[in-house]
Amino acid sequence: MIRIVVADDHQVVRAGVRAVLASESDLSVVGEAADGATALAQVRELAPDVLLLDLGLPGDGLRVLTGASEQSPHTRVLVLSMHGDGQHVRAALDAGASGYVVKGAGVEALVSALRAVAAGLPFLDADAERALREPATPPDLTWERLTPRERLVLRLVAEGRTNKEIAAELTLSHKTVDSHRTNLMRKLGVRDAQGVTRFAMRRGLLPPE
Repeated sequence: MIRIVVADDHQVVRAGVRAVLASESDLSVVGEAADGATALAQVRELAPDVLLLDLGLPGDGLRVLTGASEQSPHTRVLVLSMHGDGQHVRAALDAGASGYVVKGAGVEALVSALRAVAAGLPFLDADAERALREPATPPDLTWERLTPRERLVLRLVAEGRTNKEIAAELTLSHKTVDSHRTNLMRKLGVRDAQGVTRFAMRRGLLPPE
């Protein structure tokens, strides 16, 4: 049995997913979440096989995506999003998503994606795959130079968080956060938080509106 947690802030979407999967004998929804904090708590407590995640989830879907593996290493993340452009697909895959399905892709695509991701296989629906084939900007070598922790701090800085707030959220010392922030800004070649935010926007790292 493939155990699934559905994280979407729209109750009708969560109910719809439950209804669709009810007829699939090998798929079971074991938990739901309407915000990021609840999603991570569900992943930690239930250790599902798959987290079906909306990137627009309150609390930052990308941050939930990144943090899910810390809460349950074997849980894989399948993104279910209304955004089908290459920027959002690449951002999700860069953050660790195992698959991407655009809302409206159809029941068959969603079911196939859940099974593939649970089996450890990557999955992109037709729209997401098409978006990745579209001309993209040159490879961002700057992003590749950042450590996973620096990437997470970057997102929080871009959202306007202070070092104190970041330290509290990540359970790190203020000195450690300051070090991460200094290092990532040096690698990005920017001098202030506004520069970090501009980079994050170009990269598609900020939560979708």
